Amino acid sequence: MVSAKIDILQMVMSAGLVVQLVLLTLVLFSITSWAIILIKYRYMRRAFRESALFIDFFWKSRDLTDAFTKSKQLQGSPVARIFRVAYLELRKLSKQGPTGEPGRRPTEKSSLETRTGGIDNVKRALRRAINTETTRMTQMVPFLATTGNTTPFIGLFGTVWGIMNSFHGIGQMGSASLAVVAPGISEALVATAVGLAAAIPAVIAFNFYTSKIRTLESELISFSADFLNVVERDIFRGQGGK
Repeated sequence: MVSAKIDILQMVMSAGLVVQLVLLTLVLFSITSWAIILIKYRYMRRAFRESALFIDFFWKSRDLTDAFTKSKQLQGSPVARIFRVAYLELRKLSKQGPTGEPGRRPTEKSSLETRTGGIDNVKRALRRAINTETTRMTQMVPFLATTGNTTPFIGLFGTVWGIMNSFHGIGQMGSASLAVVAPGISEALVATAVGLAAAIPAVIAFNFYTSKIRTLESELISFSADFLNVVERDIFRGQGGK
């Protein structure tokens, strides 16, 4: 095991400059992708846990104000964040009054128009909040796809370049024995191995996080629809609870 590590290190050190640059690039890709994997794992784990806590609290609470207070404690929940946006928009509607204009006496028609317009504002606020959360969830994830798609080809480039140099050296020496060919080719193949080592976990993580993001996005849309149903059912009655 130790000797194998030393051999690989020796092969890297004895490789050509281009192959070494390729290996350095692949290592940087791998380090960055692993950092993203760990960051997104912590983010997704917290998002799912706190979103589940908030949704459970939301349906058990009897007042939107209590849910708003709870949402401020769950900073890692995308569902709690879109609720806060919608709740603040809803408070603007309640402060606006039944007519939307100070000094004007409310009528049934004007009150209905104001509340309908207010609900439309809440819907738009929720859509914007969902788009913002989706953008936040997908940050850095495309880099994993880039790593999975490009590092095998970068490694292959290093391998081809190394083999070219090996055959060039063989031509100059005029000898094609296994002892002459094998070291150069083995050094070149290290680039392909490193490229695959960088690509495989990146592709797995990209597919995993893409699935999790779709699940969270579906949860946001579902909660948004449920919240609007609560608002349309109760706010038109002039109530602040659920």
